[in-house]
Amino acid sequence: MEGGEAKGRRRGGLTVFSQEYYAVCAFGGMLSAGTTHLAVTPLDVLKVNMQVNPVKYNSIFSGLNILVKEQGLSFLWRGWSGKLFGYGVQGGCKFGLYEYFKKMYTDLMIVHNQTMIFFISSASAQILADIALCPFEAVKVRVQTQPHFARGLFDGIPRLYAYEGLSGFYKGLGPLWARNLPFSMLMFSTFEHSVDLLYRKIIQKKREECSRAQQLGITCIAGYTSGAIGTIISTPADNIIASLYNKKAHNVLQAVKSIGFPKLFTRSLPVRIALVGPVVTLQWFFYDSIKLLTGL
Repeated sequence: MEGGEAKGRRRGGLTVFSQEYYAVCAFGGMLSAGTTHLAVTPLDVLKVNMQVNPVKYNSIFSGLNILVKEQGLSFLWRGWSGKLFGYGVQGGCKFGLYEYFKKMYTDLMIVHNQTMIFFISSASAQILADIALCPFEAVKVRVQTQPHFARGLFDGIPRLYAYEGLSGFYKGLGPLWARNLPFSMLMFSTFEHSVDLLYRKIIQKKREECSRAQQLGITCIAGYTSGAIGTIISTPADNIIASLYNKKAHNVLQAVKSIGFPKLFTRSLPVRIALVGPVVTLQWFFYDSIKLLTGL
C-alpha cells in the first residue's frame, strides 16, 4: 500500500508524498476525469432526460432516437463544458486529495486497517471534490434537460444565479454527497483490493515485476469492477439529484415519493452502468498511465 511507504522515497525523480507528487496525482485525476466524462456526454444527456421524463425516454435506444429526432444531433452534446470542467475539477480534487488523506490517515492510525483507510480517505476527498463540482453540475443538468435555459456554463452560471441566487448552485449538494460518497468509498476500496487480489492470486507477481501492459491491464479490470459496484449503490441519489435540479420536487422526501422507492434503484440504471463502467475504467487507465509515465 502506498500510504505505508517511507516518507521521502523517490520515484522517477519525484519524492513520494511531496507537493510535486500530489500535484502529479491531481493533474492525472483532472485530466482523466474531465476527458472521460466529456467523451460520454451523449449518454449523460440521455440519462438525465430518462430520470426527468421516464415515460417519454423509457429505453436507451428509443430515448436516443427521440432526442435526435426532436432536438437534433447536436443536442446530445449539451452540457459538454460542465462535464469537462466540472468533472475535471472534481477529479483533480478526488484523486489528489485521496493520495494525501491516505498518507495522513495511515500515519495517524495506530492499527492499520487498509479497508478503513481506503474508506475514510476517499470520503474525505470526495466531500471537498463535490463542493467544487456542485455549481457545474447544477448548470449542466438544467442545460441538458431545459433546452431554452442556456447553451452552456458561460451563460448558464449567471442565469442560474439571477434566478435562484447562490443557493441554486448548491441545492443538490446533499444528494450529490449521498450519491458520490458511497460510490467513491466503494470505488477506491474495490479498486485497491481488486488490484491486490489480481497481483497475488492471478498474476502471482509483484507489481514492479510486471510489464506496463500487464499493469494497465490489471488497472482496467479492477477499474471496471469498482465502477460497476459503485454505480448500483449510487443510483438512488442520482435520480433524486435530477428531480431536484429540474424542480420535479422541492426536497428529498418529495423526490423519493414522486419517483417511488423501488424505482429509485432501477430508473436509469442500465444507462448508468453503460455510462459509468467505461468512464471509471478509462479514468483509472489514464490516471495510472500518467503515474507510470512520470515514474510513480
